[in-house]
Amino acid sequence: MANHTITMQWDEIPENADDLALVQGGAFRTFRCDCGTPLPTRVTAELHAAETNQCTACLGSADEEVVPGFVRRCSACAATGRRNVQLVWEVARGEAEQVITIKLVRGIIDAFPGPFRLSEVADATRSALGLPVGRLPVGPRVRDLLRELEAAGELVMLSAPDELLRGPSVVLYRDPQWQRVPEPSP
Repeated sequence: MANHTITMQWDEIPENADDLALVQGGAFRTFRCDCGTPLPTRVTAELHAAETNQCTACLGSADEEVVPGFVRRCSACAATGRRNVQLVWEVARGEAEQVITIKLVRGIIDAFPGPFRLSEVADATRSALGLPVGRLPVGPRVRDLLRELEAAGELVMLSAPDELLRGPSVVLYRDPQWQRVPEPSP
């Protein structure tokens, strides 16, 4: 039986690199599998991982190196490295998108008199839906909706980044805080 350990190495990253391509697109990386299958791009590495029942996000390692030197546990497969767990979480993510709506999150943040943290809104959402911890990816879905409300001008983020991963363009927020934008006076 062939060993299918997929490894990734960082290439030289130019100063003017596209940060979105770097973080999400797999740019500036090379991939290789111990079995000798050619993996010239991120897409071919993901396909090989799927064929060998490994998570396509972390390529079976259970860790993701977002940028050189910053490693986090893989949330796509709950740090198992296995494809079946990843598929279960993808279904749960789809269910969360159906159940946790922008209308629900707006109603929950209306109950906060002042600034609120992501964790507070996620906990209130989980409680409002009667969900046990781990049933659905509540935190990531609530985060996405809060960012959507921020982009629409309804919220403003008050938190400074907890960590700069690649200068000011790639940052990490652990538990960001927002507040509602006051309605304009007539």
